[in-house]
Amino acid sequence: MKPKFSYSPIRKTRIIGMACAVFAWMLLPNSARGQAPAGGSLPNPTPVTVRPSKITIEEAVQLAIQHNHNLLAARTTILQNQALEVQANLRPNPTIFTDWEYLPLPGVSVSGGLSGYLQASTEADLGMSYLFERGQKRQNRLKAAKDATAVTRATVADNERTLGFAVAQLFYNAQLAEATLELANTDLASFQNTVEISEYQYKIGGLDQNDFLQIKVQMAQFQTAAEMAVLAKDQALSDLRQLIGYESVPAEYDVAGAFEYQPLTAKIEELQTKALANRPDLRAAQLSITAAQSQYGLQKAEGKQDVTASGNYSHVNGLNAATWSLSVPLAIFNRNQGNIEQAKIAITQAQQQELQAQGQVLTDVKDAYVGMESNGRVAKLYVSGVLDDAKTSRDISEYSYHRGATPLLAFLVAQRNYDAIALAYRQAVAAYLTSVEQLRQAVGSRSL
Repeated sequence: MKPKFSYSPIRKTRIIGMACAVFAWMLLPNSARGQAPAGGSLPNPTPVTVRPSKITIEEAVQLAIQHNHNLLAARTTILQNQALEVQANLRPNPTIFTDWEYLPLPGVSVSGGLSGYLQASTEADLGMSYLFERGQKRQNRLKAAKDATAVTRATVADNERTLGFAVAQLFYNAQLAEATLELANTDLASFQNTVEISEYQYKIGGLDQNDFLQIKVQMAQFQTAAEMAVLAKDQALSDLRQLIGYESVPAEYDVAGAFEYQPLTAKIEELQTKALANRPDLRAAQLSITAAQSQYGLQKAEGKQDVTASGNYSHVNGLNAATWSLSVPLAIFNRNQGNIEQAKIAITQAQQQELQAQGQVLTDVKDAYVGMESNGRVAKLYVSGVLDDAKTSRDISEYSYHRGATPLLAFLVAQRNYDAIALAYRQAVAAYLTSVEQLRQAVGSRSL
């Protein structure tokens, strides 16, 4: 028995009203439907942030630079240093002081009345003092703070450089896993026909049990390779999402772009020259020398003794008087000698670190360049004919096996050789593309 549904009068009225409204809207001309309300215009739609579902390597790097939280946290150090610049440029505050001495204790009677006693027998003072800094301390503090900010800014730029390489590594790991999965699925689809033919031959007695079991084992290996590739890709995409900003891409996003060997032509001398001009860590080391020199100048300024000037108005025993004074420490013992010497030695330290950074830049470019050339030669070896030869050999063996002209063992050997060559080629491409990214990191520029 079917259940019966009933509508209340109120519900019926709502439905009829809605139907009438829709019918009336349909009768209106198109211009009237889109007409703005009287006295105003249609409100602007709220902009919606569209997160890309597929990203290229350049988009991944840009997303990381914009959304990586560690990098965003590092950028706040620039703002912190700029706040310290404001603090370094502040002048000392003046000091105001006052006192009223020789007041009578409560309950003690004084001759001449309280007002007369306060006027003739007490002392009141009101004064102000100010510390005058010598040696241009404020200017030196500001210069040292600005130089420290410049070092921090270069350090943050270097964080962007290293982040770009980390993103590229995970990006190409995901592409390698995707290419491996594609290879495994292709093998599965191709080998499925072999399994079906072998199963038929086994049932009619044309194939012994051992050969049939070997084919089933080979099929299981393809399925295992596919599952491992799925896992590797999911993990690579998850790690990449963490680097580029978890909220910057949707959960089901993917990587896009060519995954193939594309030779890069560049001269190592030009790359090293470009790296010396672009590398932010070298620039930070160079700016550290300037910052050390600023600290040296500040410490010498701190060795100058400041002067304190004060003025005082006094009312003493019915008399009004004014007093002024100057005070300055006698630089007999402490002239900031230790800090000055330490800052001077720090300049030498910064200079040595700059030389070390310069050598490291040249070494990084050399290592990345030879790595790229080596990986390029390996990838070129496969595309020059080895990959095609392995595939042709596999196809011939498969064709012959299906027609009984090739034994099972020879076909399986050809299949495994092709799989090994195809996988090695994909790994070589990933290694080459990663080495190119390493060269970009070493040069300090994505444009080579």
